[in-house]
Amino acid sequence: MTPEKLFHDLLGLGLNWEVIESSFHHASGTVRLEIRETTRLWESVRCPKDTNPATCYDHTEVLTWRHLNIFQHRCEIICRLPRGKCRQCGHIFRVRPPWESLRPHFTKEFEAFALLLMREMPMSKVGELVGETDTRLWRMLFRQVAAAYAEADFSAVCCVGVDEMSVRKGHEYISVFADLVRKRVLFATEGKDHAVWLAFVDAFAKHNGHRHAITQVSLDMSPAYQKGVQATCRNAQVVFDKFHVVLNTNQGVDQVRRAEVRAGGAGVWAALHQSQWLWRKNPENLTEKEAARLAGIDQKSFCTAKAYQMRLVLQEIYQSPTATVARRRFQVWCRWVRWVARQQPQNRLRAMVKVADMVETHLAGIVAHWKWGVTNAFMEGLNSVFSATKRKARGYRSTTYLITMLYFVAGKLRFPQF
Repeated sequence: MTPEKLFHDLLGLGLNWEVIESSFHHASGTVRLEIRETTRLWESVRCPKDTNPATCYDHTEVLTWRHLNIFQHRCEIICRLPRGKCRQCGHIFRVRPPWESLRPHFTKEFEAFALLLMREMPMSKVGELVGETDTRLWRMLFRQVAAAYAEADFSAVCCVGVDEMSVRKGHEYISVFADLVRKRVLFATEGKDHAVWLAFVDAFAKHNGHRHAITQVSLDMSPAYQKGVQATCRNAQVVFDKFHVVLNTNQGVDQVRRAEVRAGGAGVWAALHQSQWLWRKNPENLTEKEAARLAGIDQKSFCTAKAYQMRLVLQEIYQSPTATVARRRFQVWCRWVRWVARQQPQNRLRAMVKVADMVETHLAGIVAHWKWGVTNAFMEGLNSVFSATKRKARGYRSTTYLITMLYFVAGKLRFPQF
C-alpha cells in the first residue's frame, strides 16, 4: 500500500476525494498531504440554492488546513477546492470538503482535539501544545460556541437560578442565568441590575423559551433581581436560597463579633480575636482545638456567642417538615432575636436584628423553599469552578472571552460539527 493510499483510508475520504501526494519537509518538520477531487464528486454535488446538479467551473487558489500531528510532526492538508456551477440557475459556489470545520484553517479532527484541551487548561498552554497562536484558537472557540449556542433549546426550562460572578477586582460583575433542573448555563451578560432580566428573557425567547413558563426563580436577596423577576416573569415564584439566608446570618454574627471586640476590654479581645472561622462552623464540624477554644468562651457573657446560637437555631429551622411549620418558627425566631437584643447593652446585637428584619421581609420567598425544593447550589458550585478556571487562565481579555468560556464549560452545548 502506497503512503497516499494509507492516508486516504485514514482520512476516510471515500470515492469523491483522493490523496495525490504526501511529503515531509525536514526544515519545518511538516507533513503535507495534497488532495484533489475525483470525477465521482460531481455525481453528488448539488446547488445550494435550488439543489439542481452542478458541474465543475474552476478551482480556488491553494488552501491549507491544519490537521492532527503525525508522529509528533505538524500535518497540513493542501487542496485547490473545486467550484461548481449550477446547470439550471448558473450559481457558482465553492464545494466544501469533508475535512473542513467551521474555520477554514483547521480540520474537524484538529478542532475536536483542541476543544478537548481548552476545557482542561489555559488557552496559552493549548497554543504551546498544538503549535498555534491563542488568537487563532480563540477565534475557533468563538465560532464553535456561537454555532452550538444558536442551536440550544430552552423550551422545557421552568426553573431558573441567577447569581452574579465577579469579573475582576473593582466591582465588575456579570449575571449568570442557569437551568437548575438540567444544571446548565442559559445566559450571561454584563451587570447585575434589573435590566439584565430584560436581556435574559429576550435571549430566552430566541431559544424557544417563554418567560411566563418559568415557575420558580432561585436568587439571593438582591432587590434588583427581584424587581427584574416581577417585571418580566409573571408566573415565577421567587425562592430565596438557604445558602444566602445562612450567609447573611453568618455575616451578622461576624459583625457582632467585630463590634464587641472594638467595644470590649482586654479580656474580650483575647477571647474573640481571630475567631471568625470558629463562629462560621457548626459544632459538629469543629476540630478538637476549635471545640476547646469555644468551650473556654463564656457563652452567657459574650454577645457573639448569643448571635452564634441564633444562627444555629435559624439553620435548624430548615429541618422543619412543612412550610407552615417553618413559617411559624421563622416568625418566633425573629421575635426572639429582637427580645434578646433589647436585653443587651449598647445595642450590640443590632446586626442580628437586621437579619431578623430581612427574614421577615422575604419570608414568602424563604418558605417557598419547602414547596419547590429549589436551591442555588449549582450556581455556587459553578462560581467556584469558574473562579478556578479564571485563575488558571490568569484572567480573560474581556467579558466576551469570559462569557464564551462559561458557555463552553457549563452550557452543555451540542457542537454541530462533531
